[in-house]
Amino acid sequence: MLIGVPKEIKNHEYRVGLTPSGVKELVKQGHTVMIQRYAGDEIGFSAHHYIGAGAQIVDSAEEIFARADMIVKVKEPQACEIAMLRAGQILFTYLHLAPDPEQTQGLIKSDCIAIAYETVTDGRGGLPLLAPMSEVAGRMSIQAGAHCLEKAQGGAGILLSGVPGVAPANVVVLGGGVVGINAARMAMGLGAKVSIFDVSLNRLKEIDTQFGPQLTTLYSTTDAIEVALASADLVIGAVLIPGAAAPKLVSKQMLKLMKPGSVLVDVAIDQGGCFETSHPTTHESPTYVVDNIIHYCVANMPGGVARTATLALTNATMPFVLAIANKGWQRALNDDIHLRNGLNICQGKVAYAAVARDLELDYTPAELLL
Repeated sequence: MLIGVPKEIKNHEYRVGLTPSGVKELVKQGHTVMIQRYAGDEIGFSAHHYIGAGAQIVDSAEEIFARADMIVKVKEPQACEIAMLRAGQILFTYLHLAPDPEQTQGLIKSDCIAIAYETVTDGRGGLPLLAPMSEVAGRMSIQAGAHCLEKAQGGAGILLSGVPGVAPANVVVLGGGVVGINAARMAMGLGAKVSIFDVSLNRLKEIDTQFGPQLTTLYSTTDAIEVALASADLVIGAVLIPGAAAPKLVSKQMLKLMKPGSVLVDVAIDQGGCFETSHPTTHESPTYVVDNIIHYCVANMPGGVARTATLALTNATMPFVLAIANKGWQRALNDDIHLRNGLNICQGKVAYAAVARDLELDYTPAELLL
């Protein structure tokens, strides 16, 4: 198979779809890999590293999209990239389609086979290709929130850890999944007082067993969240319904309960955000203020630590890239129900139920498309 890796073009996105190590594995198994020039330069993977691994270097994304059987990316394709997709071409990347009707329609019209990292599953009910970036984003959310709390950034001027004689900050984490646990761990490591909310009692029991009294676990209801907001200095939005739009847990009205200069970090922004007042921002302009509350809603948070994020992501995606390359997409998806769960768009059809429901589109089960 001929596999192409274009340079990411989203604002301040420096991750890359394949590392030189991944290229070497693909070439060893008889495949051809094209890498766009400068695709990995910003994180220390230059053309000579890729050439040494056996890749071909090409100068333009246009050539990659025109020739490759499979496109391996990191972020969802931008409008100019969607326009270059061909019928029958495989696209393997993060998509986050539920809150993005324009991208969805573009992929439908392209007749490509779009497989989303974020809906590939595993035997334990997890999301193995989303988890590495959720770990990164969860940990980064505390770094970003702590910075936003500084007075010079418009925050209340609070240090997360406090100091002897001064109380630490109150951090509220909405969602006890991978993002939430990593955010809580970082916040506790810095000495903050942390509460974590979830609607699964079993998950709350697991978290309580893991962390004990150092972390407060609370069942998530509107009333409980409202009470927590009143004393919160930093709120992390970490909820996830796989493939679907995130539920809105904090309304605009609820912002009035919060202290001026408090911070909301919406890690769920890729799926539309879990705060009513959220809208996507960039690393270049990461924050905005609504009702004296700072909102940090960067849609590609892991791009800020692109080398770490690329290595973590490609460790997880590589077995699936190899499976698709070695078997072809139809056999690979037939052989592996977990990879099949990643199929979102297939030759003009929506193959993921949550995307079809949220965007009010017709749904065709993946099994019928294979």
